[in-house]
Amino acid sequence: MPHHHAIVLGASIAGLTAAAALHDICDRVTVFDRDTLPDGPGHRRGVPQSEHAHGLLARGRAVIEELFPGIVTELAAAGAVPLDIQRDFLWVFGDRAVPRVESGLAGLSLSRPLLESALRRRVAALPGVTIIDGHEATGLSFDGTRVTGATVRPVAGGAGQEVGADLVVDATGRGNRGPAWLAELGFERPREERIDSGTVYVSRDYRRVPGEQDFAGILSSPGGAARPYGGVVIGVDGDRWMVTLLGVGADQAPPTDPDGYRDFAAKFPDPRFHRLLCDAEPLGDPMRLRLPASVRRRYERLTRLPERFVSVGDAVCSFNPAYAQGMTVAVAQARELGLVARDGLDGLPRRYYARAARIIDVPWDMSAGGDLAYPHVEGPRTRRTEFLNAYVARVQAASGHDAVVGRRFLEVTNLMRPPQSLMAPPILARVLRGSRQRVSQKTITSTTSTVKAMTHQ
Repeated sequence: MPHHHAIVLGASIAGLTAAAALHDICDRVTVFDRDTLPDGPGHRRGVPQSEHAHGLLARGRAVIEELFPGIVTELAAAGAVPLDIQRDFLWVFGDRAVPRVESGLAGLSLSRPLLESALRRRVAALPGVTIIDGHEATGLSFDGTRVTGATVRPVAGGAGQEVGADLVVDATGRGNRGPAWLAELGFERPREERIDSGTVYVSRDYRRVPGEQDFAGILSSPGGAARPYGGVVIGVDGDRWMVTLLGVGADQAPPTDPDGYRDFAAKFPDPRFHRLLCDAEPLGDPMRLRLPASVRRRYERLTRLPERFVSVGDAVCSFNPAYAQGMTVAVAQARELGLVARDGLDGLPRRYYARAARIIDVPWDMSAGGDLAYPHVEGPRTRRTEFLNAYVARVQAASGHDAVVGRRFLEVTNLMRPPQSLMAPPILARVLRGSRQRVSQKTITSTTSTVKAMTHQ
């Protein structure tokens, strides 16, 4: 194995999984984080959203277990809830919940602090990997062709130190300085795509009595302009329900007073959400969060890139949390970085960004298209976006009474199948029947052709 040293900036989920993916390629991996990292599960300043509900989609669970064999069993022993995503969870996309049947889609319901803690423990135990907290990067070292390290200084004060490296990975999240560092080195900043839905989140924990409910969580999805609000309940470690209510637009923000918070859920189409908030014991006060816009940085479109420097996770693309895609896309990128690095570090950025873009494309189109269904959200509305939003609305409506359509939609939203699989003729026929449209083979063929044309624009 070549004697390579990789620096990972940020002990985020993206940073920790990137360190794991690189540790058998580089004989040394050093992870720096500006926070003082807790010894066990605990909230930290650098992750203000950690007190709100998070989702680890089926693909995310699969990647985590691939990088850290046996970790799901460890997390379950610590209180995480393994589940079948369709059988054990209530998915309310329209006015009815998706029929609950065995799907084979394996999910994991847990708090973000528990997941980060388990990943830190696993990563710190890897040969050649060191995690150093209380330090932040202030700039990159550059020899005119490639990045050769980073300047890192203690957050508490003191002189910066230049740390040499053969690869530098920026995993510092939404507030990353990657584009500014590129500009300082004489490179173009990546073009950014921004979608700001104005979503406001308010979260509260409740006591969960295992076995009292026959479900592990509920998602009441916002319903476009007609119903610009929703929420999620997930059963997590510590015998808790983590509840996050959301409103799309400042005028739709959930209340932060306890009674108003509870009654906000009475508007949801499935009464079980509101009933749970009425019956369960609150464990704290409601907490409000307004995250910045979703941002995708198009590194893959830059004509010039410095060698040996890449970004992962939110540093490349930060999503609207309402779609629960961020953690899964981050770990999938980290895995891809490790696979690309096996072919050598020369030319790594261009190879990695091309493959990362393919990972990001589908969830970004899904979330950006969903946000653009709200009239107040600014962004380019193409005929393709409008058509696909209309078709997805039909799929969601059909999912409420057709378990097969519901499973296929969940496979797509969990990033286990491509969106085109929603347009397969057998699924399309079920969707059209679900919308009470008279169906003929001619109708199916015509609609399939239209959908294919739209998805490839």
